[in-house]
Amino acid sequence: MKKLNIYFTAGIPQLEDTAEIIKLIQDSGADMMEIGMPYSDPVADGPVIQKAHEQALKNGMTIEKLFSQLKSTKNEMKIPVILMGYINPVLSFGFENFCRECSESGVSGLIIPDLPPIEFEKNYQKILEKYNLNFTFLITPETSDDRILYLDSLSSGFLYAVSSSSTTGNENAVLKNEDYLSRIAALSLKNPVMIGFGIKSKEDFENVTEKADGGIIGTAFVNILLNDKDWKINAIDFIHSIKN
Repeated sequence: MKKLNIYFTAGIPQLEDTAEIIKLIQDSGADMMEIGMPYSDPVADGPVIQKAHEQALKNGMTIEKLFSQLKSTKNEMKIPVILMGYINPVLSFGFENFCRECSESGVSGLIIPDLPPIEFEKNYQKILEKYNLNFTFLITPETSDDRILYLDSLSSGFLYAVSSSSTTGNENAVLKNEDYLSRIAALSLKNPVMIGFGIKSKEDFENVTEKADGGIIGTAFVNILLNDKDWKINAIDFIHSIKN
């Protein structure tokens, strides 16, 4: 069974909805979840997730607030929870302090796309290991085989394969890049490979996971949270539609 990873930005639609969304994702059958930490300049994200970051910050979401919300749901979490965000807010919080809080809040791993691998190895890997946290690197169709193997060796939990070279939610993302997916599948990687960017339906999910271990859905889910009055029902239906 291919794994489904659902992403949402903490602090939307309303500041206090985070815990409910965590439970909803878990209860609807997702295998893991990524929670986005809002940031004022989310350069790797498309318009929908940028809007979510903006809304969450306006609602008053902070890293401190997110940890408090995570602690309130910690005992009910049965699937891995990964925090995704940019390095600046984490460094402002204090990297080790941040990892300690993650460990105390039931977080199992981090994705920080703008943390260079060399910096990771030199300054942060040992801290993550100390707090038993996974760290996931991203690869793209342009990433060479040698580089993929290097990033896989540094990653734990899974390797995030971006479906095409674009921002999140790009309508023109090439989902089924056969050469790329075959190339990844042919490498002897230690981590499972999850494909992300542009997956909007069960058909998309099945297409991209033919040669991968799972798929990551963010923009399509965040869109529901931002724009649907009945987001609670529609979010559950959406996850069911992918999984069933």
